[in-house]
Amino acid sequence: MRVQARYIMKRESKTNAARLLDKAGVVYELIPYDVDENDLSAVHVAAALGEDIAQVFKTLVLHGDRNGYFVCVVPGGDEIDLKQAAQISGNKKCDLIPVKDLLPLTGYIRGGCTPIGMKKQFPVYIHRSCLAYPFIYISAGQRGLQFKIDPNELIRVCRGILYK
Repeated sequence: MRVQARYIMKRESKTNAARLLDKAGVVYELIPYDVDENDLSAVHVAAALGEDIAQVFKTLVLHGDRNGYFVCVVPGGDEIDLKQAAQISGNKKCDLIPVKDLLPLTGYIRGGCTPIGMKKQFPVYIHRSCLAYPFIYISAGQRGLQFKIDPNELIRVCRGILYK
């Protein structure tokens, strides 16, 4: 029998992504942090959480020239390598989508994007370094809230493909 998810915020404050994890039987914690609207970077999130940036992952949405939209989950301190992203996704080239397209496409805003529960299921590529940790942090679907989650569970629930 799985342990119920632990969370710090009120039940009605759960995000749609958290409800999806509950439904999938995933154990996680919801961890709030103070948002700086002028700095939505993963580096700021790691500092606000008091955690190593290597354990804080960011979700990026890209568009490839051959296979359309896909998602990369990368370490928070890293920049996306577009050439590598294109290669792993079966594209010749790709680009990050414009910020203005993020909400209509995924249902999430910049600084609150998670690969869990997007409007449409896109292929998700997750950086292999996540497996070096018993848990990682990833957006819970809104600014100011992170999931503390076993990376294997994230891979399972997102049907993620490991790369690098």
